[in-house]
Amino acid sequence: MKPIPLAAASCRVLLSLLSALMLAGTAQAQAPAKGSPQHIKAAVGKVDGAFIRGNARQTHDWPSHGLDYAETRHSKLNQINAGNVKELGLVWSYNLESTRGVEATPLVVDGIMYVTASWSVVHAVDVRTGQRLWTFDPQVPREAGYKGCCDVVNRGVALYEGKVFVASYDGRLIALDAASGAKVWEKDTIIDRRFSYTITGAPRVFKGKVIIGNGGAEYGVRGYITAYDARTGDQKWRWFTVPGDPSKPFEDESMARAAKTWDPAGKWWEAGGGGTAWDAMAFDPELNLMYVGTGNGSPWARSKRSPAGGDNLYLASIVALNPDTGKYVWHYQETPGDNWDFTSTQPMILADIKVDNKPRKVILHAPKNGFFFVIDRTNGKFISAKNFVDVNWASGYDKNGRPIETAIARTADRPREIIPSAFGARNWHSMSYNPATGLAYMPVQSVPLTLMDNKDWKFNGVRPGEPHSNMGWNLATFANVEPPASKPFGRLVAWDPVKQEARWTQEQISPWNGGTLTTAGNLVFQGTADGRFIAYNATTGDKLWETPTGTGVIAAPSTYLVDGKQYVSIAVGWGGVYGLAQRATDRQGPGTVYTFAIGGKAQAPAFVKVQLGKLVAGVKYDPAHVPEGTALYVSNCVFCHGVPGVDRGGNIPNLGYMDAAFIDNLDRFVFKGPAMARGMPDFTGKLSPDDVQKIKAFIQGTADAIRPKE
Repeated sequence: MKPIPLAAASCRVLLSLLSALMLAGTAQAQAPAKGSPQHIKAAVGKVDGAFIRGNARQTHDWPSHGLDYAETRHSKLNQINAGNVKELGLVWSYNLESTRGVEATPLVVDGIMYVTASWSVVHAVDVRTGQRLWTFDPQVPREAGYKGCCDVVNRGVALYEGKVFVASYDGRLIALDAASGAKVWEKDTIIDRRFSYTITGAPRVFKGKVIIGNGGAEYGVRGYITAYDARTGDQKWRWFTVPGDPSKPFEDESMARAAKTWDPAGKWWEAGGGGTAWDAMAFDPELNLMYVGTGNGSPWARSKRSPAGGDNLYLASIVALNPDTGKYVWHYQETPGDNWDFTSTQPMILADIKVDNKPRKVILHAPKNGFFFVIDRTNGKFISAKNFVDVNWASGYDKNGRPIETAIARTADRPREIIPSAFGARNWHSMSYNPATGLAYMPVQSVPLTLMDNKDWKFNGVRPGEPHSNMGWNLATFANVEPPASKPFGRLVAWDPVKQEARWTQEQISPWNGGTLTTAGNLVFQGTADGRFIAYNATTGDKLWETPTGTGVIAAPSTYLVDGKQYVSIAVGWGGVYGLAQRATDRQGPGTVYTFAIGGKAQAPAFVKVQLGKLVAGVKYDPAHVPEGTALYVSNCVFCHGVPGVDRGGNIPNLGYMDAAFIDNLDRFVFKGPAMARGMPDFTGKLSPDDVQKIKAFIQGTADAIRPKE
C-alpha cells in the first residue's frame, strides 16, 4: 500500500471538515424555530417516563406537577441562589383573564409553559417571549359552580408524548395536542351524574396511564381513582376508596376488607362514604408503586355515617396501588374514623432518609390533622408522627401508628372547637423537600371553627343552619354555633422529618399562603396571602428578597432553564375555599403568571384597589325575620359570601358591603340572575320569595348590628 502524500491527506481532512460544517449548517437551518408548532411537537413529544426520570437528575425542565415522580418540588438549579437572589427581577407577566382562584403549578419543557386558570382553562405560553401560544376552554357550565365546595379551581395539567392532559371542573378528562391545543380525546370520569362530583386536581401520568381522582365528599359521593390510556383514553382500571352497597358484590378484596370497618346501620353507601382522592399522588418506579391520599368521610359526622364506630377504611389514608392494574397493595390510615374533615389529600413527598442511622425509603406527609408523618413506602409501616401545630383531638400516636384520642375528639352533642379545624393545619398547598438541608418546607395555618353533630340529619335533607345544606352539602354537622376561642394564623415552617421538629419558622399575615419551591441555590420560594412573592434562605429562614404580586398567592412556583438561563414562575389568583369570602390584600386583579430571572426589568401590571364600599343601609326588613334569615343564609350563602359586614369578601363580594339597591332586589339575582354566567347558582326551586325576604332581613340586620354608633 502506497503512503498517502501529506498534501493529499491534508486536503482530504479539509474536505471532511467542510462537509461536516455544511451538514451542520443545513441541520441548523432546518431546526424548527423555538416556540413553533414543530418545536413544541418535538419538545413535548419527548416527555415520557424516561424523560421525567432523567430530568430529575438535573431538573432543567419542570415536566410534571411536583417536578418529579417523588413530588419533591426541589430543583437542582443554582444560577439563582442565596448570594444573588436580590437581583431577581420580572421578565414578563401574563394575564390569565380569570377572577377566581388560581392553584396551578406551571409546567415548562424547553421554554414552553402550560398552566391552568379557574374554570379549567388551559394556557400555553412561550417563556422566551411571554406571549400566548394557544388557550383551551373546556366550556364548563358556569351554573355548575355550586357543585364544588372550594372554588372553581384547577391545579394544573400533565404532559406525555406530545399531549397535554387537563381534568375539567365538571369531571371530564381531556387530552390536547401540545402544539395546537386541539382536542385529541375526551372522557367522562364521573360514574353517576346524579351526584355532585367535580375535579380540581392535576392529572399524573404513570407508565403511560393518566391518573385522576374526583372531589365531592361534602356532597355525598363515593370516592375513586381512575387510570386511562394516555394514547387512546381507554379506561384501564378504577379503584374505589371506600366500599359500596354491601348487598351487592364488592369490586375486590380490598373493598370487602374495608366494609368490615363500617357499620351498615348508617347505610354509608347512600351518602357515598366520601374518601375522594382529589389531589395527592406520587410514584416510585423502582418499587412499581403509586401512592394516593384519600379524603374525608361523607358525611363528616361518623355518628351518622357509621353509628357503631369503626375505622371506616380507606378514609383519610395513604394507599399504595399497583399502577399497572390498580390493585391495592397496602395502606396506612392517618385518621381512623375521621370525624372532622381531616383529609389526607395534602401533597406527599417520597424521600430517602436515615432513621436510627439506617437508610429508609419513606413518604413524608403533613395532612390536615396537624401531625407530620414518616411512613415506610415499601410496606406502609408507621415510623413516626409528631404534631407541627397545636392539636387538641389527639395527644400523639402510639407505637402502632394509631392516634391517642382526647376526650373532646368524639364529644359532638355540643359545640366544641377541634384544633386544627376542617380548614386543616395544612391544606392542598404544596410543600417541598430539600435533601441537602434535610428539611421539608410547608405552609401551616389555623382557621378556627367549632363543630357540633346534627342529630336530625338526613341524607340530602335541607336543614336551615347546616352549612350549604341547600346547595347539596351533607355534613351532618353544624359549624360555629358558638364562636371559636383560638386565633387564625399562617406560617412557613421548615421541618426536620428525622428529628420531627421545626428548624425555623416564619410568621405570616394571614392563613392560606401558597405552596413552596426549594432549590440547590439554598432558597425557598413562596407566595403569600397578603400579595407577596418571597425568597428565603433555606438553611436559616432569613428573608432575602420579595416582590408584590397585587393579590394573594395560593399556588406553588416552578423553576427551570431556558437556553441556559434559570427562570422562576408563579401563577397568582386569590381564591380557594378560604379565599371565596376572605382576603388579606387591598388590591385585586386578574389571574396572572409572573416570570422572574436575574436582571429582569419588566414593568409589573397595574392592580386596582378593592372597593369595599360602605355597610349596606336603608333596606327595609322585619326584625322578626332575622333568626330564620340567619339559618337560611348559613344553609345557602355563607361559605361563598361570608358573614355580612364582618368578613371583607374574597373573590366573591361580601353582601354586607353591596349597594342597597342590590339587596333590595335580591330576588332578581337569586332566581336566574345575571351572576349565573360567573358561577352563581340559580336558587329557583331551592328558595321561595319569602325565604329571600328573610335572608335580606339577616343581611341588613347584621349590618345594622355591627355599624359603629355615632
